[in-house]
Amino acid sequence: MSTGMSTGMSTAMSTGNGHTPDAIPAPSAYPRSSRYHGIPVAVHTEADGRQTPYLRRRLLPDPARLSTLTEHTVSVGDRADLLAYRYLGSADQWWQIADANPVVDPGELTRTPGRRLKIALPAGVPGAANG
Repeated sequence: MSTGMSTGMSTAMSTGNGHTPDAIPAPSAYPRSSRYHGIPVAVHTEADGRQTPYLRRRLLPDPARLSTLTEHTVSVGDRADLLAYRYLGSADQWWQIADANPVVDPGELTRTPGRRLKIALPAGVPGAANG
């Protein structure tokens, strides 16, 4: 059964010691704009041999190292996806706002009117704070 997800395993020939020289990494199943792009896929093997692919844990960036684009003061009716569209050009990028403002529940981002939210560049994009 195919899951449609890449397992990150190369089809290059192995040297026999588990190392595949010049292996080309499998393409990501997620677009570059996804928070899951580049996250390795692992496979859990059950005792009966069934295999289940899963994404390894995504480590959140240190918000202090993200370059601030602007700040937003939350108003009644604000939603993270609408703010992402307004400031980042895509509602799908709400997770970048969550990364810059660590919360346990993304709903916390806009729950309290008056809260100041940091709108930042993604991790790894050069800017004033992350060079």
